[in-house]
Amino acid sequence: MASTSGTMTASVRREERLNRLRELHLRRNEARKLNHQEVTEEDKRKNLPSNWDAQKRRLEWELEENIKKEQAKAAGEDYDRLKMLETGADVSERLDRKKKKKNPDTGFSDFIQATERQYNRLVKQIKPEMDEYQIKKEEMGEAFYATTDTILQGLHKDTKDGIDRMVGDLEKQIEKRTKYNRRRMHNDDADIDYINERNMKFNKKLERFYGKYTSEIKQNLERGTAV
Repeated sequence: MASTSGTMTASVRREERLNRLRELHLRRNEARKLNHQEVTEEDKRKNLPSNWDAQKRRLEWELEENIKKEQAKAAGEDYDRLKMLETGADVSERLDRKKKKKNPDTGFSDFIQATERQYNRLVKQIKPEMDEYQIKKEEMGEAFYATTDTILQGLHKDTKDGIDRMVGDLEKQIEKRTKYNRRRMHNDDADIDYINERNMKFNKKLERFYGKYTSEIKQNLERGTAV
């Protein structure tokens, strides 16, 4: 009788040890899986732009603003008025000072800055479709955050609406460029008072700023009557 009881106790202990061992195996596999997920997510974060968090917050804010505008429009209310009612006087005053202080168009000094200004203007016009963004993210999976080893060919297809928007925007740019991008005609009868192109530009700048003060002196020098 005692022998039978001892055998049952040993069997129960053995079963408990096997259960604990099985549980440890499951925990180890779960930890390995979580660790792999963390490594994958960390690799994705490293491949994201440095200002990704700021961009994400901006997109979320714009999405929330669009939702509030739609709700106000559906209720027949003025969203700008509702927003001003929720904004404190100190915040409103600070924003007003900031708008007055900010120069909307600082101009540009070279074509690199002109290209940058155009790029920023086009980016501000982009209205993200968050629903389409999430659908595309689920469809592409890990390829959505492309790396150097990712093959994107065949994974993405431009929509007809997207192509039409791009064509329309390019046509607007071409139309605007034809209005302002005209080549200045060279006047063969103008006086040659320069030795090279750089000197010509410098003389034109001097004439633009000081010409009205020095025109009489210049005429006297040309006539040879200068004192």
